[in-house]
Amino acid sequence: MRRYPVLSGIDRLELADAKLKGRRVGLMTNPTGISHDFVSTIDLIHSRYGLSALYAVEHGIRGSAQAGDPVENVKDEATGVTVFSAYGKNCHFTEEMLDAFDVLIFDIQDVGARFYTYLYSLSYAMEACVRAGKSMVVLDRVNPVGGEKITGTVLDPRFSSFVGDYELPTQYALTIGEYAGYVKDYLRLDVDLTVVPLSGWTRDMLLDDTDLPWVAPSPNCQNLDAALCYTGTCVFEGTSISEGRGTTLPFQVVGAPFIDGAKLEKEMAALFLPGLHFRNVSFCPTFSKHQGLMCHGVQMHVTDRDACDCALGGLLLLETIQRLYPDQCQCIKWEGSDVFSLDKLLGTDLFRTGRMDARELMAHFAPARERFRENTMQYRLYPSAGHGTNVLR
Repeated sequence: MRRYPVLSGIDRLELADAKLKGRRVGLMTNPTGISHDFVSTIDLIHSRYGLSALYAVEHGIRGSAQAGDPVENVKDEATGVTVFSAYGKNCHFTEEMLDAFDVLIFDIQDVGARFYTYLYSLSYAMEACVRAGKSMVVLDRVNPVGGEKITGTVLDPRFSSFVGDYELPTQYALTIGEYAGYVKDYLRLDVDLTVVPLSGWTRDMLLDDTDLPWVAPSPNCQNLDAALCYTGTCVFEGTSISEGRGTTLPFQVVGAPFIDGAKLEKEMAALFLPGLHFRNVSFCPTFSKHQGLMCHGVQMHVTDRDACDCALGGLLLLETIQRLYPDQCQCIKWEGSDVFSLDKLLGTDLFRTGRMDARELMAHFAPARERFRENTMQYRLYPSAGHGTNVLR
């Protein structure tokens, strides 16, 4: 398979020189912030402009924290710069955090799914920059699951949270730079925003169609297959069923001690879902749900990336498990509230309350997905295959 040469925003940093030279530069990044030649964005920015502060999102500046674990303020050993936590209690910037820079750079790889908290770390930072009159530079990166397919539910603002907001579809087909442009207008932010664009990427490309390296954006998303499955299986975070955390295949395997994996495999095969295969597996999580217990279930395999709808596949898998095990498969509450996590993840309560089944839910949101596609065409910086040119906005 041919891998097309693509440069990320960090590889075209000179396009932002006018915004960065002679100013105090802050950087929000994590281990995915690397150049085409595997050089850390932290090192590149520090050597070129000098860093005044670093900002860590979920999982930490070096990616060592598990999902939901606290991220604390620390000193970066390599640069001596203070690393402020922009996660948890300080996900909205404090005055101390804002005082440390004149312009804030964002360079983080997302996974193309609405649930990922990095999206909201960026938008909260943009809001903070408006409040303090600071500038923002987003170094763009590819959407690893592609820039064309829009799937899933569209979030109802009543269910807004740090795992979903801004009327985004489950899979929204924007790069992080394009998303920044969308959110700027959605929130009506008067922010001085510069997006340093990609070079060589077209919307039909997934990350492994390019020559860019895969760096795990979080501890539980170790490869592109996990990112593809995540759009469908993340909903299991809102249930008593393991989504594979504590295994080598998080978001690809789903199960629980009470499930008959062979029976579940047959039930899923009978649905004839294009581009997806569900294989009987057993696994024993080393942490998280059902820690130390043998679980049985299925692994979601993506056999045709163009034909598959992982968001529908994951929801049908949940629906099937609920039908087979109605007493054991339970929805869980969002920590510290009476709201169900599944409603936050889906951006609606239509499924959990039984008002719509999986297929009805996806059909219900088809018009909203199409409106989102139409409304976001103006923010697309990159063409479909073989057309157009990249621009700096």
